[in-house]
Amino acid sequence: MQMLEPSLVHHADLQSIHGQTTMSIPETHLPRVVVIGGGFAGIELIKKLANKPLQIVLFDRHNYHTFQPLLYQVATAGLEPDSIAGPLRKLFKNIPNFHFRYGLVTAIHPERNTISTSIGELRYDYLVIANGTKTNYFGNQKLAQLVFPLKQLHQALDLRSHLLQNLERALLVKDIDEQQSLMDVVIVGGGPTGVEVAGALGELKLHVLPKDYPELDFRQMDIHLIENSNRLLAAMSEQSGQKAYQYLTERFKVNVWLNTRLVDYDGREVTLSNGRKILSRTVIWAAGVIGNLIEGLPNEVITRGNRILVNEFNQVKGFDNIFAIGDIACMISEAYPNGHPQLAPVAMQQGRLLADNLLRLLRKKALKPFYYFDKGSMATIGRNRAVAEIAGIRIQGLFAWMVWLFVHLLYIIGFRNKLVVLMNWVWNYFTYDRATRLIVRPFVKEKMTT
Repeated sequence: MQMLEPSLVHHADLQSIHGQTTMSIPETHLPRVVVIGGGFAGIELIKKLANKPLQIVLFDRHNYHTFQPLLYQVATAGLEPDSIAGPLRKLFKNIPNFHFRYGLVTAIHPERNTISTSIGELRYDYLVIANGTKTNYFGNQKLAQLVFPLKQLHQALDLRSHLLQNLERALLVKDIDEQQSLMDVVIVGGGPTGVEVAGALGELKLHVLPKDYPELDFRQMDIHLIENSNRLLAAMSEQSGQKAYQYLTERFKVNVWLNTRLVDYDGREVTLSNGRKILSRTVIWAAGVIGNLIEGLPNEVITRGNRILVNEFNQVKGFDNIFAIGDIACMISEAYPNGHPQLAPVAMQQGRLLADNLLRLLRKKALKPFYYFDKGSMATIGRNRAVAEIAGIRIQGLFAWMVWLFVHLLYIIGFRNKLVVLMNWVWNYFTYDRATRLIVRPFVKEKMTT
C-alpha cells in the first residue's frame, strides 16, 4: 500500500476537520497583523502587541505551543507531554484584539496581500512568517519513513512508545541478533539534541530499565551516537565538545562515532560510512533542520537551508509589509555571515523587537535594527553533568547542570508547567525514576508523521 507524505496526511486531516467553514475573523478598521506560527518568536511578538491598536490573527497547525528543548525528555519518559506544551488560546485568552485559527497556511500571495490556508483565504496588512523549521533528511525520503525525528510533541510520544514496545518484544524473542536490534539505539547528529538524547537514554539504561525488565541484560544494550564532523557540539567550544564526549563515553558507555555518516538504513540494519553495520530498530534523527517554507515568496529571497533572507529589521527582502522571524529568518551580517543561530533566544529577541517596530511603523517612526544579545549555549548530559558557555565563561559539571535546569525552567511557558517540570525533575533526581513509562497509544510505523 502506498503511503502518503506525512505533511499531506496532516494537511488532509485539517481540511477534513474544517471542511468549507469560514474563518469568522471580524473585519476592522485596525491594521491586521497575521502571524504564521506559535513558536517562541510568534509568542513574544503577540505578547508585546497585546491591547495595541492592531488586529492580530495567529495561524498554527497545532493548537498549542511546544517547548522544543525538552522534547527529548518526553521521548525518554522523563516528562509528561502536557508539561512542556500549552494551549495557544489559553495563553492569549485575555487579549481582545487577538484571534487564533487552527489551520495550515499553504500559500502567500504578496501581490494581493492575502494568504491561502486549509480553512480559506485571509487578507493581511502585515504578515509575519514565524513557522520555524522542519527536520532535514537531506533529500533522503527513505530515511524520512524509517527514522525518528524530534521536532514535534507527537514525534516524542511516538518515540517513547516505540522504545518501550521494542523492549516488550525483546522479552519474547530468542534470536540474539533480533533481541539486540530491538534494544540498541542509534542517534544521528552530535549537536545539543543528539548529545542530550544519548545522555537521557544512558540514564534509562543504567538506572530505570533494568528494574522494569530484569529478564533482559542491559549490559548488552548499545547506544550509538553518529557525528559527521570531528567533534561533538560544533556550535560550542572544542573544550565543551570534548567534555560532552567524556561524559557520554565514560559514564554511559555510549559509542560515539566521529567523522562518520549514516549512509543507509533499511529499518533493521544501519550502514555507516566507515563500513560498520549496526543492527537497530531505532534510529533517532537529530542531524539538522531546514526552513519550513510556504509557497509564494520569490526564489531570490530563499537562501541556504530554505531560510528567508531578511534585512536588519526582519523585513523580507523586497517587501515592506512581510517579515520573517525566528529559525526561518536569515539576517546576514558581518558578525553572522550565515545568519543567526537557530536558537530560542534569537527568535524571542526578534519577536520582541519586531513588535516594537510594527508599532513604530504605525507612528511613522524609523525602525530599529536587530542586534542579537548572545546569552550563551549549553547542553546537559545526564544528572549533574552539563556544559555551558555564558558571557564567554565556560562551566562544566554540577554547576553547569544547575544553570541548565534554571534557564530551562525560566523559559517554559506557564506557571503550572514550570511547577510540574520542577516536581518531575526533583522526583527523578532522588528516586532515579521515570514516571511516564506508558504506552498510551501503541506506535505503528506506517502512521509516523514528520
